[in-house]
Amino acid sequence: MKTAAAEPVPPSILLVEDNPAHAELVLRSFEVCRTDIKIVHLTDGEAALDYLFRRGHYADPHRSPRPRIILLDLRLPRVNGLQVLAEIKSYPDIKQIPVIILTTSSAETDISGAYERHANSYLVKPAEFEELMQLIEALGKYWLDWNSTPTR
Repeated sequence: MKTAAAEPVPPSILLVEDNPAHAELVLRSFEVCRTDIKIVHLTDGEAALDYLFRRGHYADPHRSPRPRIILLDLRLPRVNGLQVLAEIKSYPDIKQIPVIILTTSSAETDISGAYERHANSYLVKPAEFEELMQLIEALGKYWLDWNSTPTR
């Protein structure tokens, strides 16, 4: 007797971005480049940590599935991106999730601070939508298609 194969779960991305215009551009870029993903968008660092640590509103794992990758802005309200990154990388259950900094800052202190806290990549958002789409397409191919991550 054959059992039905489980539907493949689409890869998910946690996008942590407080600027509505920037978030919309990233979301639109993914819509154009990738239709096979689920994106969870949160607007502040505290909500991101609640989601990842499954606290409060996100206590149910069905409401907060572990993302394949995290796209993290640095300038966030409540808890900034570097603090979020440090928390993620210090917690054994989630520290292996790749964290890609996606920000407008090209300041050396931000770049150094991100890598000191074990960011997996640091990308400066391009100003033009076409360039952002190219970046998102390459990011999706690398992190979701080509890169291998541990199974959780």
